[in-house]
Amino acid sequence: MAPAQRAAEAKTVMQENPFPGMNPWLESHWGDIHTSLSTYARDQLQPQLPAGLRARVEEYVAVESDDDDESRRTRFAPDVRVVERPDAPFSTGGGAAAVAEVAEPVMISRLVEPETLHRIEIVDSADGHRIVTSIEFLSLANKVGAKGRDQYLAKQEKMLAGNVNLIEIDLLRHGSWVLAAPKSEVPARCQGPYRICVVRGNRQDVAAMYPVSLRQPLPTIGIPLRPQDRDVLLRLQPLLDLAYVNGRYHEDIDYRQPPKPPLTGADAEWADRLLREKGLR
Repeated sequence: MAPAQRAAEAKTVMQENPFPGMNPWLESHWGDIHTSLSTYARDQLQPQLPAGLRARVEEYVAVESDDDDESRRTRFAPDVRVVERPDAPFSTGGGAAAVAEVAEPVMISRLVEPETLHRIEIVDSADGHRIVTSIEFLSLANKVGAKGRDQYLAKQEKMLAGNVNLIEIDLLRHGSWVLAAPKSEVPARCQGPYRICVVRGNRQDVAAMYPVSLRQPLPTIGIPLRPQDRDVLLRLQPLLDLAYVNGRYHEDIDYRQPPKPPLTGADAEWADRLLREKGLR
């Protein structure tokens, strides 16, 4: 192989995410990565959705109970949401279901509050469409600081009270545990360094937890819709890799410096070997 060709191939590789899964150095650029993941997730899900459902990004929804007046309505903005058109024809369709590709979650028991007499409606404040599924890519604002945590937990409670399917994707090592699955019930292999939790609106006594290792690709997870619909697939690793390339992070990240927060122990040693093999250290 000619030297020029080898150099060109090396440059191409350098532009790609050097990690097989989540890149810890991207946690310092989470504002941009968070926006990219939300948009790319919408684009990936959209063609899979059955008739009557739409994926939308960062549009506010109102969570209302029968005894709330306008001044007490709480408005939320899930990262990605699936809404139902009330006038659409019935369908259980969607894209082809590649069941074998979906990662196997660990089922965790949840404590569910006794049912109240309040009837909760979840309404899109822009067009009145019912929210079916909320996908949350967690940010530090959700995990660090009492106010941010309290706001997120209140949002989480409202979503579940409205029987919304809640998918929480936590790709940040820093901050408190705020997932809907109680940490005390989650086995250690599902607690870090990253974590994904899925609670179905019609089965809230359990939560599906996906183990997410630093050394493995991010999993493909099933996204629940309406009870009559098949799950659709969210392939997380291609979203992250695309965000890395499109953000041109190969030009900005200095892998000779530790990430924030730094890796420790065996993970730090593994990352050091990986980066040296790729010529980044």
